[in-house]
Amino acid sequence: MTTIDHPAPATTEIDHDKLMAFVFRAVDEVGASLNAALVVLGDELGYYRSLVEQGPSTSAELAQHTGTEPHYAREWLNAQAAGGYVSYDPETGRYTLPPEHALALTEPDCPAYLPGLFQTAVGSITDTHEIIEAARRGDGFGWGEHNADVHVGCERFFRPGYVANLVDAWLPALDGVVAKLEAGGTIADVGCGHGASAILMATAFPQSRIIGSDYHQASIETARTRAEEAGVADRITFVTDYAQSVAGTDFDLVTTFDCLHDMGDPVGAARNIRDSIADDGTWMIVEPTAGDRPEDNFNPVGRAYYGFSTLLCTPASLSQDVGLGLGAQAGPARIRDVVTAAGFSRFRVAAETPFNKVYEVRP
Repeated sequence: MTTIDHPAPATTEIDHDKLMAFVFRAVDEVGASLNAALVVLGDELGYYRSLVEQGPSTSAELAQHTGTEPHYAREWLNAQAAGGYVSYDPETGRYTLPPEHALALTEPDCPAYLPGLFQTAVGSITDTHEIIEAARRGDGFGWGEHNADVHVGCERFFRPGYVANLVDAWLPALDGVVAKLEAGGTIADVGCGHGASAILMATAFPQSRIIGSDYHQASIETARTRAEEAGVADRITFVTDYAQSVAGTDFDLVTTFDCLHDMGDPVGAARNIRDSIADDGTWMIVEPTAGDRPEDNFNPVGRAYYGFSTLLCTPASLSQDVGLGLGAQAGPARIRDVVTAAGFSRFRVAAETPFNKVYEVRP
């Protein structure tokens, strides 16, 4: 045992084994933090893709296949092997990307696709000093003030889940919504970001018409470009607007994807949605998966979301009027409080995945 004196009169006995166990855990955490940047590097330089296309490779072969400097390939591969992302054969000097890892690291439409998550993490860490100063000032840091890795990474992370679930699972879980959209309904996608969700719905339901809105002008410009590329620009109107003031009435469906908790005034936004939705309309809220108590979220997914909430979501909310700061782990009870305060009477969890909960809200 080691005894450490504190300013207080009492002394605390320190268990050396526990101390060193924590130190080595912290070292592992530093390695994991650095690995976020290494995943982004491997994604950008085509290292993962090369290991899929070329198979097991030496560092020299990987560098040759990707047109990169060999020393970077060598150090990157060894870091990936140390972290269990690739396997290493000392007899051949070759590194192998397991097929399961390849799916998660190279297939953008796979629900388990991960590079966007790492890109968002790297972007969030990059802006840490801005968040430190915001916390000291007692204000926020707007979504649009973050670097592009945050904006692009978020879409890359969430879009595969939308591709896998939105049309085939989430919308069918809502009472009567699919039939309305097939016949030609009206949709308001509030907080639409780069437009991934709106474009998926426009593609699946060509008779329906969609208004996508977001207060971040650069995201709206990207969404318009993406809609043109997807051939659905005639079915979607993208506008720059806050959720509290989106124009339109009698929408059959209103959607908010992973953004309600980012809003400064989610109750005000919910009231606007209540005024805009048809009497028999539906509001589908997609939010990060969470339980109602903090301890319900003390798990790997909750830990990641609390991290993003500290660096992204809560600062975004605090940068806006009201600044409620729900947080990314608000949980069903707090979401219910928001929608009932706005005048909605029906609320239920309609579907969920490891990363999202889907709520059905009706007047």
